Amino acid sequence: MNFQLTEEQLAVRQAARDFAQQECLPGVIERDDKMIFPKEQVSQLADLGFMGMMVKPEYGGSGMDTVSYVLAMEEISKIDASVSVCMSVNNSLVCYGLQEYCTEEQKQQYLVPLAQGKKDGELYIGAFLLSEPEAGSDATSQRTTAIDMGDHYILNGIKNWITNGSSASVYLVMAQTDASKGSKGINAFIVEKTGPAYQ
Repeated sequence: MNFQLTEEQLAVRQAARDFAQQECLPGVIERDDKMIFPKEQVSQLADLGFMGMMVKPEYGGSGMDTVSYVLAMEEISKIDASVSVCMSVNNSLVCYGLQEYCTEEQKQQYLVPLAQGKKDGELYIGAFLLSEPEAGSDATSQRTTAIDMGDHYILNGIKNWITNGSSASVYLVMAQTDASKGSKGINAFIVEKTGPAYQ
């Protein structure tokens, strides 16, 4: 087997390294100490095409391979774990799920701007809501419910440890629709921050 990195992978690694050194390192301790969301750095990652690295180009992504994604994550994590985890959640937990399991309409509406990290020139990222106070490592014990009202669902529950939570535009919320099915009754819901639940 050939374990040599391709020229493209090397270029991605160098771009991520340069970005981390030039844009993430200045102020990293202050942002951590003051718990400041790295909005500027995440916005710059979007401009680099790093918020949807493995998303197909037809959906606004960079169409890169997993090795390139991991190399970029590694370089950014060396300098600023907060920036890298924001990037990771958007790429791995949000964009991946939407690309693999959503309808074409949902992909056009949500995946395209999420993969680009921006919509109408503003930061546009996702969050993944799974963990609960009583359901961390055992995610099947969650208590959040989704009640089918015919043309909409009513979600009720508590989620915590939400990366990008306060800054996200789209939330993937895991909720129980049929408790009798146990873990097979848990479904994913796309919730927009600007949706009716937030008005």
